[in-house]
Amino acid sequence: MPHYLDHSATTPVRPEVAAVHAEELARVGNPSSLHAAGRRARRRLEEAREELAAALGAEPAEVLFTAGGTEADNLAVKGAAWAQGPGCRVLVSAVEHHAVLDAAAWLGEQGHDVELLPVDGQGVVDLTVLADRLARGPATVVSVMWANNETGVVQPVAEVARLAREAGAVVHSDAVQAVAYLAVDFTDSGLDAMSVTGHKLGGPVGAGALLARRELSLTPVHHGGGQERGVRSGTLDVAGASALAHAVSLAVAERESEAARLRGLRDRLVAGVQATVPGTRLTGDGAPRLPHLAHLTIEGTDADSLLLGLDMAGVHASAGSACQAGVQEASYVLLAMGYSPAEARAALRFSLGRTSTEADVDAVLHALPGVVASSRRANAVPRPGRPAGGRDTAPARSSVVVTAGDS
Repeated sequence: MPHYLDHSATTPVRPEVAAVHAEELARVGNPSSLHAAGRRARRRLEEAREELAAALGAEPAEVLFTAGGTEADNLAVKGAAWAQGPGCRVLVSAVEHHAVLDAAAWLGEQGHDVELLPVDGQGVVDLTVLADRLARGPATVVSVMWANNETGVVQPVAEVARLAREAGAVVHSDAVQAVAYLAVDFTDSGLDAMSVTGHKLGGPVGAGALLARRELSLTPVHHGGGQERGVRSGTLDVAGASALAHAVSLAVAERESEAARLRGLRDRLVAGVQATVPGTRLTGDGAPRLPHLAHLTIEGTDADSLLLGLDMAGVHASAGSACQAGVQEASYVLLAMGYSPAEARAALRFSLGRTSTEADVDAVLHALPGVVASSRRANAVPRPGRPAGGRDTAPARSSVVVTAGDS
């Protein structure tokens, strides 16, 4: 039986959520139709909107259903920038998910002034730099994620929102990783927009939402029938919306107890690895972190060999973002935190979830020392173009595009 420790990539769909999804899939009706089947579908859609809003501290009218977090991020960043007109300033942290970073980079290619906000060695955005950037001139959009998908480091979202709004900027946060484990309240956060998705907390892939204040002006990313306040066209997925809302409601109801349980498992995993694997470094150990995630770098190894060895031992983990899986590059998140390229390629992410047990932690602690020893032996063998020990001196190519204004 495999031991799945990659819940930050995706989670098993909860049986009760799958039941809601299946029940809705068996029904017919386009919620934009005026006949009885359409009206019934519209009613179920609005019930899902109300349920999701209640779970996240929002008003139902602020919920815009999307096909996931990536679409929600693009709609927020591009939509808010386009609504302000050409040449606006966009500030995003250097450790954002690619859905935000690449959207911002594309805006830079279209003539917008895009700046990356640095983070410190713990991975926390520098509020002093943010305040300084905002003081230089009007900014249109600021986007800082609630919690990082690779390291689990939690950002000071409330302070970011306060600084941005005082400067007259639209402020957005990708809260995809945070909703299941932190107290996320859209109204209290001070944000103008916030992205969520279902498959990180027991819901189906392909169901997400952008929470956007009613007064926020957004230009559509794509065009069609004008659904969702005229900014997200497309036939609405009633089954996905219903499953998303139910998954979020269940996760929020269990959040405190589940966070405490997973924190205990995570801390035991980290302590066990550090006791048995010398040269292990816990990422963001001095910053607030998500309770279910342990991100480690292990000296003298590389992620590919570690993941292969763990997989052969029946342990499913990752090196970071699943969106970058299979790409042998140093993590841009760790590089932004000041890690060397070699260190950034020696990373492991263990992320626990609702199905995780003590047996999963035992499996990691049993397998990892031998996997690390094998990786270190392989990395100690000199190869053409690579020094012994795997210590590359040239920085790895990063997919982050630094555009105008970054310093």
